[in-house]
Amino acid sequence: MYRTYHMGDPEVFYNGEDLWRFPTQVYEGEQVRMEPYYLIMKLLGEETEEFIQILPFTPINKDNMVAWMAGRSDDDHYGNLLLYEFPKQQLVYGPNQIEARIDQTPEISQQLTLWSQEGSRVIRGDLLVIPIEQSLLYVEPVYLRAEQGELPELGRVIVAHDNDIVMRETLEAALTAIFGDSTAAAEAPPAASPDATATTPALSAEQAERIQDALDAYETGRQALSNGDWEAYGQAQQELERLLNELNESD
Repeated sequence: MYRTYHMGDPEVFYNGEDLWRFPTQVYEGEQVRMEPYYLIMKLLGEETEEFIQILPFTPINKDNMVAWMAGRSDDDHYGNLLLYEFPKQQLVYGPNQIEARIDQTPEISQQLTLWSQEGSRVIRGDLLVIPIEQSLLYVEPVYLRAEQGELPELGRVIVAHDNDIVMRETLEAALTAIFGDSTAAAEAPPAASPDATATTPALSAEQAERIQDALDAYETGRQALSNGDWEAYGQAQQELERLLNELNESD
């Protein structure tokens, strides 16, 4: 309902000039509608993290993101909805545009094609759009399943931030590569041209320490999740978000 009734100008509403739609993403090789997903994060202007449900919006005939809505679950805010709109003059990549950029990244698309040719089924999982202060982090898991029908296994994690897109074996490695750790450059596939060179900005001691702390928080959360300790998992997620915000501000 809100995709239509967010328009406050009668003329714009009558002409249907600013209709929104739910974004689409690639799932098991097909375009499907993105469903709302849950995050533990600190909303803009708030002091603490909270458990929320998020859904982005795109224009009816375009793929760029125009807004995202958050449904709140904690304490006095239970059931409240918040909408964050992006300035119309600002281009913000929508989920389908990120999917297209993944397909256009040679080292990623070539590896996915190679796995498919080797008899594995490549399953690109749900794309998560994670707001971090004034920017967005996109995370998509890639699963591999053998033709015999075994359960899918996590093969890679794709992370996009600003103009950077990387695919690594773990979320830790992908975050490290995105935020410029010099060791990640050695893991990157070779450039297509023998004359091409790539440089990675050097990290300060403080940035390196924050990256390591973020990786530790992620591992703590993963262990807590496997043990069914939801309180410890939530605390680890809060710490991970705080560290990612600090890294984003220092980037």
